[in-house]
This record gives sequence, C-alpha cells and structure tokens, in this order.
Amino acid sequence: MRSDSMKKGLLRAPHRSLFKAMGYTDKEIERPIIGIANSWNELIPGHIHLDKISCAVKAGIRIAGGTPMEFSTIGICDGIAMGHLGMKYSLPSRELIADSVEVMCSAYPFDGLVCITNCDKIIPGMLMAMIRLNIPSIMISGGPMLSGWIDGKAIDLITVFEGVGRCVKGEIKEDKLKEIEESACPSCGSCAGMFTANTMNCLTEALGLALPGNGTILAHSAKRIRLAKEVGIRIVELVKDDVKPRDIATKEAFMNAIALDMALGGSTNTVLHLPAIAKEGEVLLDLKTFDEISRRTPNLCRISPAGTHHIEDLDKAGGISAVLVELSKKDLIYKNCITVSGKTIGENIKGAENLNKDVIKPIDDPYIKEGGIAILYGNLAPDGSVVKQSAVVPEMLVHSGPARVFDSEEDAQEAILNEKIKKGDVVVVRYEGPKGGPGMREMLGPTSSLAGMGLDKYVSLITDGRFSGGSKGSAIGHISPEAQEGGPIAILRDGDMIKIDIPNRRLDVELTDSEIKERLSSWVPPEPKIKKGYVFRYCQRVTSASKGAVFYE
Repeated sequence: MRSDSMKKGLLRAPHRSLFKAMGYTDKEIERPIIGIANSWNELIPGHIHLDKISCAVKAGIRIAGGTPMEFSTIGICDGIAMGHLGMKYSLPSRELIADSVEVMCSAYPFDGLVCITNCDKIIPGMLMAMIRLNIPSIMISGGPMLSGWIDGKAIDLITVFEGVGRCVKGEIKEDKLKEIEESACPSCGSCAGMFTANTMNCLTEALGLALPGNGTILAHSAKRIRLAKEVGIRIVELVKDDVKPRDIATKEAFMNAIALDMALGGSTNTVLHLPAIAKEGEVLLDLKTFDEISRRTPNLCRISPAGTHHIEDLDKAGGISAVLVELSKKDLIYKNCITVSGKTIGENIKGAENLNKDVIKPIDDPYIKEGGIAILYGNLAPDGSVVKQSAVVPEMLVHSGPARVFDSEEDAQEAILNEKIKKGDVVVVRYEGPKGGPGMREMLGPTSSLAGMGLDKYVSLITDGRFSGGSKGSAIGHISPEAQEGGPIAILRDGDMIKIDIPNRRLDVELTDSEIKERLSSWVPPEPKIKKGYVFRYCQRVTSASKGAVFYE
C-alpha cells in the first residue's frame, strides 16, 4: 500500500507513535488509509453541512475496511465575494486549493482520496489535484440548494441580484426586495440554478470521477447521506483495484463532460475549468473543441438563469443519467468510458429514463440544435471569447451598438444603476482579466442589474473578465488576449461600433487592422491594481483565459 512508506516497519515506530497520540489503533493504522479533503466552513451555504457529508463518507470507509483521515481546504463563496475586492481572490483560490490537496497527499501518502466539496472554484481545484496526484480518488459534492418560493413562483439567488436593479428602477420597493432576500435561499447547498457549482458537480458525473446522482441529489436529503456512504465504500474498492483518475479522465471522458455541458446550458466558467483540469492529466482541451462539440450537441435544458426550472426539477426528471440517455440516442457520448462506480458510463445510465420532457427536452425536440455555450472570435477577440447562448434572448443573438467603455466593474455598475446606459449600447468592462483584474472577477452584479432594469433585451456586455453561471443576456466574457496584455479590447473608445454575431461566432469592432495597430502603438499597460500578496504573485504567473487561466510552467 502507498501508505506503508509512513507506517510500516521498524523505522516507522515513531510515526506510528504519533498516530497513536491521536487515538488510532494498530488495526486502524494497518488498514488502507483514505485521505478526506473537506472544504467545510461556516462561510458558504454550499459547505455549511459538509461536516455531515464527511461523517457519512467516513462511515462508508470504515464499513469497507479502511481508515479515514480528514483535512481541510479553503473555500470562497462567489455570491458573498461578488462586487468587491473579494472576487479578485475567487479564481486564484482554485490554484491554492489544488496545491493544498497536493501538499497534504504528498506529505501523507494516502492510499486513496475522497474530495468533499460543493462550490465554484473548490470543485475544479480539487479535481485538478485528484488528476495531478493520480491516486485512487472520488469526488462527492454537498448537493444543490432548494429553490425559494414567492408570489407563487420559484426563485433563487439571481432573483435577489436582479431585484436590486428592479428596486433602483422603481418597479419594486425596498420592503419587497427584503422579502425576496429572505426567501431566495431557503436551505444549505449550492445555489439552486445551473450556476457554476451545480454545472461542475453535474459534469463530474459525466467525467466519471463522481458517482451517479452527485450533481442533482438535494443537499438536505437523506439520499445525499446514503450517496456519501456509498462513496466511502467505493473508494476502498478503488484502492484495492488500483483504479486511478487518469485511467478514467481520458480525452473521451472530457468530451462527454463538454457534451453534457452543452446539453445542460451550463456556466461559461466550465470553459476555464475543464481545460485546467484536463491539463493536469496531459489532455489538451482548446476552445475549438468546445465549439465543435457545441455545434453538434443540442441544448436540452433551460435551468435558471436560462429558464424557470431549477436543479431539484432536473433531479426529479431523472437527473444527469436521463440527460446522458438522451444524448446517447444520437451517439453524442462515449458510453465505454469507465467511471469510479466500477461501471462504464453506458452501464451507469442503463435503465435511466427522462421523466419530464419539459425539464429535459427529447433529443429530437431540443430548445436549439446547438449547445448552450458558443465560442466567438474576431478582431476584438483574436484568441476567443465565450457566451452562454442559451441564456441570450433571440433578438440579441445578433447585435450592433456603440461601445460604452469602463476600466472596472465598479464603474460599469455605477453607470448602469444611475441609468446612464441606453438601449442599444454595448457595455465594455476591461482590465478585469486574469492578470488585469487581477483574478478575473465575475460580472454578476452588472448583468443582473441590466436584467432587473429590463435592459438585457437591448444591451450587451462584453469583458475580459468572466460571468457567474447566474448571468444571462448578451454577456460575452473571457475576451482574449485581455486588456492588460494588450488585447484589442484595451484600445476601445466610447462610440466605437461593436458587432456581435453569435450564430456566426463573431465579435468585432468596426476598426481596420491598421487603426487597431496604430492605437496599440501608443498603448501603455496600467500599473497592477494590487502590488503585493498572493494575487500579485498570481498575476505574474497566470496564463490567458483562453488557456484556462492556469499557471505558466
């Protein structure tokens, strides 16, 4: 066993003595030792209950004859970090989380690893570590939150963000906004829509590194506890069979995850995270791969913010297995890929059924014939940009308008809330990329304010930053190269005409190549916004969003 190097033999008597100081018996030390990376904390609603998930995982490990040993990682709630300095630290935390799990699993040579997580950057950070370490591993999430309920309608966190815009516009009063605030997030769990956390938890099923049900079984349910026990049992079996993440997370497995992403209409953040995870296993995923799969994969679900359904509805409709069944009818997934269940994807979904064709459209009757995410190129985004086309109203799929240029999210948000943005405008938010932000902040505040003020049908927002999975409308992010690196977005001026053509995958400014070159010749990069600490070091090493915002080697 891998753990023998720290526990077996005469020279390891001091090590065993230290384990015994913590109450471990000889029999526990002799068994396979399973590390548990748990991002539980009291700062994230998706994590507040992970102590209970951990208890269930440990019970399963003990049932199967292993010994669990738990350690912690950091975690940031993007919703709480949104709109202020905290959001600069969210994406960078992904690398810290991956590194921290690597450090612990190298200092302590566990035989297997269970990663317990639930939200935004913690999921991909742990997946990166699992593939980097390549010891038998399983991920389990804490599960999704229930949707809220008000005035006979299901609501979620995005309703609160959009409520701010409605309140500013005068459509609702502050006491109504307070009522929405009190009702939108009624339980523990990752926020109830197809936002980044839930998207990544669902994709982990298709990737094969989580058991079926990981993405949709509700956080507060007994079924989630039973799933956690099954994870504990299964990890000991994976150790005995020596099945490792890189055996599972092949190029075909990543393509399955992307196909599912397109069918679900998932968060655009997946276009950052999946390439970063794949890189750890030396699998190349570029933006063209995403768009190629999008072109052939229909969009089958419209979960909030793209529609009125929530993750609980998807779970009742048959969950991820039911979506994969629909995709398999057109041979859009690789069914022979192995998974941590010990079965192939095809075997996992055998017998699954689409129980609600309003929630999961049949493959022959999709919302649109293409996937939920599109990759746009053009003279404004030579290396690419990303849009969730499933959350764009039809009349905004093609749009042309004058640029309203802002050098920070705060400046853009102030202009929106002060009603300085007019119908037809294209709001440009730059110097918010991985280097320029630093940290590539999400723009949920501005997009939600536009939606709440009824402008999402008339105004586009483009940025070298990124968007929450909760953003909707003509919101185009990840523009690469970013402004801080001298991308064309850096030389835009108020009034420049921006042309957006999502069906034809174009994002352009009406300037000639020579005009762009001339403006760039006099451009000087601004000073870093933060000049010390972790995010300063981060911006020195981080690559472009088009490469997953990973570190240079």
